[in-house]
Amino acid sequence: MNLSAQRPWITPVVIGAFSLSAVTGVLMFFHLDSGLNKTAHEWLSWAMVIGVTLHVLLNMPAFKRYFNQNTGRAIVGAFAVVLALSFIPAGGEGGSEPGFAPPVRALAKAPITVLAQVAGTSTDDLKAKLQAQGLTVTSDQQSVADLVGGDLRKQIGTMSKVLPAAAKP
Repeated sequence: MNLSAQRPWITPVVIGAFSLSAVTGVLMFFHLDSGLNKTAHEWLSWAMVIGVTLHVLLNMPAFKRYFNQNTGRAIVGAFAVVLALSFIPAGGEGGSEPGFAPPVRALAKAPITVLAQVAGTSTDDLKAKLQAQGLTVTSDQQSVADLVGGDLRKQIGTMSKVLPAAAKP
């Protein structure tokens, strides 16, 4: 494939994909994203990866020159170090949890009577739904965490199946 002949579309792909990724990334940073911003940012970033790869191949001699200059090596090296450091868990051994985790964990540790009250349903109804999920409820003072363990995903999965869906505005 002659990449030089593809120049009319390769560079515009890089420009468009960068613009999309930059705008959606800034919106996500400031928590102003809406609709499909996050999905577009995650999935359409592949267009940028492909476009940049083709752009680098198209401009290989210029790309290589940056690695022959101290400034170019220092900048690329600094970003490589930051990338390597980004793999270190920020929240200790288990890594950082999403912001919704602490309230979900608190709700999962609440006794069934409290969880039923929060959900606006009866304790008996909630116990019946938990038992329908194959969980053995022996006391009103048990919690979802007692029934399914400490795994946040299991807690969320169980609560989403037994709690009534919130009314949409």
